[in-house]
Amino acid sequence: MSRAEAVRPGAPAAGARRAGAAGYAALFTSELALTFRRARTVVLLGILAALPVLIGTVVRVETGGRDGGGGGPAFIAQVTQNGLFLVFTALAVTLPVFLPMTVGVVAGDSIAGEASMGTLRYLLVAPAGRARLLAAKFSAALVYCLVATGVVAVSALATGAALFPLGEVTLLSGDSIGVGEALLRAVLVAGVVALSLAGLVAIGLFVSTLTGSGIAAMAATVVLVITVQILDSFPQLHAVQPFLFTHQWLSFSDLLRDPMHWDNVLENLGLQAVYVAVFGSAAWARFTSRDITV
Repeated sequence: MSRAEAVRPGAPAAGARRAGAAGYAALFTSELALTFRRARTVVLLGILAALPVLIGTVVRVETGGRDGGGGGPAFIAQVTQNGLFLVFTALAVTLPVFLPMTVGVVAGDSIAGEASMGTLRYLLVAPAGRARLLAAKFSAALVYCLVATGVVAVSALATGAALFPLGEVTLLSGDSIGVGEALLRAVLVAGVVALSLAGLVAIGLFVSTLTGSGIAAMAATVVLVITVQILDSFPQLHAVQPFLFTHQWLSFSDLLRDPMHWDNVLENLGLQAVYVAVFGSAAWARFTSRDITV
């Protein structure tokens, strides 16, 4: 079912009584297609794909293909020894800034963008309902997190294979694992990174329900991410930092040990779940009671 069919005001009454799960699936599919058809989304994914290429090229030029013997950050030395480690390095570089900025743009524009284009009122005429529409937009934004993280990981893997040798990966704990297990860990790490952005999606969705300007919602969400990152860097705020949604974003590095350490990772995912519950509920309360006049 197309997006237009899913929300068409003149849809038959039988369509309005369709089972909730089927109706949600159709709406989710249409929202997903809309998200990835936007030129802005394609450009953002292109930028994310280019970042690992840039990182790998810089490392290759700076080291001249040496095995990291000249000092420098440990991640850089690992990349020069094994191209697979570029996946973890690229995720570590993009997670604090680039990934959340792109996710903030998509989530912040989800509701406010429809309002600014004048299509939100038309969408709400359909029997889909506000709660179902909000859930579909949240789910589509989560899928974008997975795709964006996957783009970074795949681009880094291809770049690392092209520029550096492949083989056993030396973990942060000093142990070595084979290529197959390293690839599985890369998939696991990418999944954790994507889920780490779930709290930001809920925050962006809530901000998007507060305004009718897509640009304002996107800007506010991105500024919030930057502000929280700054607050997380002040030692004087150590008492509140564990409650910031960005605080444990880099905990995925604990999965690059043998055995893997899950405490910080689970703490991070639990914190994201709390943010999803709190800001998802706030978005629902705001959106379902909002007077849509545009």
